[in-house]
Amino acid sequence: MTKVKICGITNLQDARLAVKFGADALGFVFARSPRCVSPAKAAAIIQQLPVFVKCVGVFVNSDKKSVLDILKKCRLDILQFHGDESDNYCAFFQKYCKIIKAFRIKDENSLKSVSLYEHVDAYLFDTYEKGRYGGTGKAFSYNALKKFKSDKPVIIAGGISPENVEEVLRQTKPYALDVSSGIEVTPGKKNARRMHSVIEKVKWFPVRTGLRGE
Repeated sequence: MTKVKICGITNLQDARLAVKFGADALGFVFARSPRCVSPAKAAAIIQQLPVFVKCVGVFVNSDKKSVLDILKKCRLDILQFHGDESDNYCAFFQKYCKIIKAFRIKDENSLKSVSLYEHVDAYLFDTYEKGRYGGTGKAFSYNALKKFKSDKPVIIAGGISPENVEEVLRQTKPYALDVSSGIEVTPGKKNARRMHSVIEKVKWFPVRTGLRGE
């Protein structure tokens, strides 16, 4: 069954609703973004969550010490690197937790560097937009992934919403979806109805279509 990560969590109410609706993971952004949350606030939210919900810290080109400090303070389960971090950089953190490396997809050529990253546990594909490292609210052309093969899990991000989530699942058949702007009232504040709709559609998708299974 496809997993769902609700990213850009900034408050306890949204975190609790995401868990209630069935989210598998929550993302906390520690980078320049309208969805940025302070380590102290993230730690306070995480402390009140059920133990089986994975908490992901999202970073962009941060120095190692800052990442380690936040990893320990917030007790994060997974680190997600959304910038220009090298494979060696990712390898440094693999001894502490699981690592997701994000790649911004413009076309097939955007996938050439993926094979250089051996010390990661999953790949995340997001939409390319010049000067931005994510949070575009736009989907990319999934045709770019047609020839891509990997033994690592693939996570799809970029403009996923209740309106297009089933089409994203049909075209990409991912391990997980990373959802943020498509379920928001404003950046960092989720719309409960839209969040519930996305998670429900993902969870029921295998039953209705038979395209994915355990």
